[in-house]
Amino acid sequence: MQTAIIILNWNGKALLEKFLPKVVSCSEGAHIYVADNNSDDDSVTYVKEHYPMVTVIRNACNGGFAKGYNDALKHVKEDLWCLLNSDVEVTPGWLEPMKALFADHPDTAIAQPKILDYKRKDHFEYAGAAGGFIDRLGYPFCRGRIFQSLEQDQQQYNDIREIFWATGACMFIRASIFRELGGFDEDYFAHQEEIDLCWRAHNKKYKVRYCGHSSVYHVGGATLDNMNPRKTYFNFRNSLYSITKNLPKRKVFPLLFARLVLDGIAGVHFLLQGKVKHFWAIIRAHLSYYRNFIKTLRKRGESDKDFKYFNCTSIVLSYFVYKKTTFPQVTA
Repeated sequence: MQTAIIILNWNGKALLEKFLPKVVSCSEGAHIYVADNNSDDDSVTYVKEHYPMVTVIRNACNGGFAKGYNDALKHVKEDLWCLLNSDVEVTPGWLEPMKALFADHPDTAIAQPKILDYKRKDHFEYAGAAGGFIDRLGYPFCRGRIFQSLEQDQQQYNDIREIFWATGACMFIRASIFRELGGFDEDYFAHQEEIDLCWRAHNKKYKVRYCGHSSVYHVGGATLDNMNPRKTYFNFRNSLYSITKNLPKRKVFPLLFARLVLDGIAGVHFLLQGKVKHFWAIIRAHLSYYRNFIKTLRKRGESDKDFKYFNCTSIVLSYFVYKKTTFPQVTA
C-alpha cells in the first residue's frame, strides 16, 4: 500500500523548520508532500532548498483547511493518505501500526493515531486525543479530552476501536474513499470538516477507527487557539451544518430546535464570563447557518437510519452539571 503524507501549510515556515525534519526521518517509504496555501513567506523556498525529496504542491489561494486539501489532493496518487498538521511531531515507527490497521481491517475508511500534547507529553491533546465521538445533540468530544479536561496518558487507551470521527490534525484516509465522498465540504472553511467527512463515511457504512499503538504529539493552537472567538464561530456553525447534512431527516428539525436553545445558553454563559467576543461568535454562527440553510439542506445524501452515532445523551450536562470529566464516566 503506497502511503503519502500531506502537510498543509500557510505562512508556516517556523513550524516546517521545527517539525518537518522528523516527519522526513521517521516516515521511511512514504511520499511526503507540502501543500502550500499561497503563502507569502518563504515556506516554499525553505522546503525546496532543504528537503528536495519533499514534493511541493502550490495552491492558487488560501482556501482554508477544506479547500486547501481538496485542491492539493488532486495531485496525490498514492493509495493511503495521511493529512498531517504542520504543528505535529511524529515518532519513530508511527506509520507502521496505521498501515497495519488498514491492511487488517479492509472496511476501515478513516483512522487516527493517539494524539498527545507536545507541551505536556504525558497528557492527551485537545484536537482528537484518543478518538472522536459525538453526543445525541451533535456536540463532539473525545476519549481523553472532555471540553478543557485533558487526561494523563496511562496507556488506558492503547487499543484499536471504532470511533465516530478522526481528527484532521492527523487523519489517515483511503484515497478511493476520499474521492467517493467528494472530499471535504469547502463551505466549512476550517474546523469540524473532518467530523462531517467521517459522518458521511458512516452513512455509507464505512468504519472509522483509532489506533492507540501509534502516537504523535500535537502543539495545538499553532494556527488558531481553541479559545479563539473565530474558532468558536466555526465550531458552532459547522456543527449545525453537519447535523443538517447527515442526520436522518426526521431527526434534523427537533435537534436543530434543541441546539438553538442550548447554543443560546452557551452564549449567555460566555456573556456572564465577560467573553463578549465568544457570545457574538455564536450569534454570527447561527446567522450564517440560517443564511445558508437551503444550500446546506441540498447537500444531504443518504443517511444510515440504523447507525447509532452518539455515545452520550448530553456531554454538556455530563460535564457541567454532573461533573464527569472522563470518557468512561460520560458514557457509563
